[in-house]
Amino acid sequence: MSRLTPISFCETDLDTLATATGRVAVTVTPDGKLDVAARRVNRLTRGAVQRVVSDEGFAKVRNGQVITLAWPAGLEAEALDILVIERRADALTLRKAGVALAKAKGTKPLLVATGSMQRVGALAQGISLRDYRFDTHKTGEDAGAEVGGVVIQHNKPEQAAEDAGPLLAVAEGVVATRDLVNEPANVLTTTEFADRLEEMRALGLVVEVLEEDELEALGMRTLLSVGQGSVSPSKVVVMQWNGGVEGDAPLALVGKGVVFDTGGISLKPAGGMEDMTMDMGGAGVVAGAMKALALRKARANVVGLVGLVENMPSGNATRPGDVIRSMKGDTVEVINTDAEGRLVLADVLWYAQERFAPAGMVDLATLTGAIIIGLGHENAGVFSNDDDFCKDFLKAAEAEGEGAWRMPLGKAYDDQIKSRIADIKNTGGRPAGSITAAQFLARFVKQDTPWIHLDIAGVASVKAETAYAPKGATGWGVMALDRLVRDRFETF
Repeated sequence: MSRLTPISFCETDLDTLATATGRVAVTVTPDGKLDVAARRVNRLTRGAVQRVVSDEGFAKVRNGQVITLAWPAGLEAEALDILVIERRADALTLRKAGVALAKAKGTKPLLVATGSMQRVGALAQGISLRDYRFDTHKTGEDAGAEVGGVVIQHNKPEQAAEDAGPLLAVAEGVVATRDLVNEPANVLTTTEFADRLEEMRALGLVVEVLEEDELEALGMRTLLSVGQGSVSPSKVVVMQWNGGVEGDAPLALVGKGVVFDTGGISLKPAGGMEDMTMDMGGAGVVAGAMKALALRKARANVVGLVGLVENMPSGNATRPGDVIRSMKGDTVEVINTDAEGRLVLADVLWYAQERFAPAGMVDLATLTGAIIIGLGHENAGVFSNDDDFCKDFLKAAEAEGEGAWRMPLGKAYDDQIKSRIADIKNTGGRPAGSITAAQFLARFVKQDTPWIHLDIAGVASVKAETAYAPKGATGWGVMALDRLVRDRFETF
């Protein structure tokens, strides 16, 4: 598993700026004002910093951008990074500034002089989020290089470290999600996934693994139908964080965990099928969010449930046309075995409500290609039966810089998923594909349960770098869910 770049905080010491190795970073404001550390470095480099801010091109530099001077005279460091940042920058801008520093940093050690900067924890979080690499399976020259740590000088280092603690805990949850989503399916089997979640007991989570015989006894037949063509056993993992008032109903987070999706009998085209290792992205986000909550000791009751299956074709696989009875009791005609995620979620959503009677429920799934057609890779699709709950999530996502856009629900779409021979069918065809998938899930949500469905197919893993991550798994959703818990569910 990847680990965060080591970040430490220490008292401001201007004398160390000349002798630090690797990279040194100082701050200037967008209008060209140098703080104390920048002025010291300016003298050491014989006016190099002042020449940068006096250049006519400096006016085009954006807030949060980094300007790099290689091999600066007067410093032992091999590079000087000049961070252009407002003195009272907001947390989101500071996080993105940390991303910019991390991108410039590479594997070198970095000393950042922040003076009396407010919200320096957000800067540290940005460095942690972007200074990520998944090289577990590389060998030789491509194997993981030693990564230099980050030292942040601050006038009040103890306070800065205390403020950064919860934010770095969330970053660790994001990294955990990325690692899970990036893993190949021959490594991250359903059993291995469950084993990794069980390891989080060490953080104070109560973790249970429900095996196939228990799922059968519970009546989770739609979930089991997805995995019955695979030799990997289907499982449901329940993770409880009891940090709030005893007896208070928890928030439930539910994740689709299809560790590999061939499409089953409705086989996917070969091209691009290798990307289906990320079809457990919803479960990955739930795992990362639960880790973040446990690490920062969230004052809330939250339960995470993930359905872990593998969708494979075999002589025992579910066929198109089969009819299956869900845990709720509704019958489902399987039109397309590649519309499998909703079958997994249907049973886990119902189980979550029957067992925990949650105060709210959020499910996450790489559910439909249709949401990518509609929203691209910038926003997750958001569906909800509760306006206030949905507004709170959208506000949280915006505050954390994670794109999310509300999509419609409506009874008119139910006509597309009516079945001739069963209560419902698992796909309504191409028109409004992401909406009819959400309508399918809504059937398994009780009327009095505030619910949000997040279709993260376009944002869980991408081919180009994002605001906070290199290309590959993004960890989208961990920060937004953590903020939702802080803003709506934390107590005392």
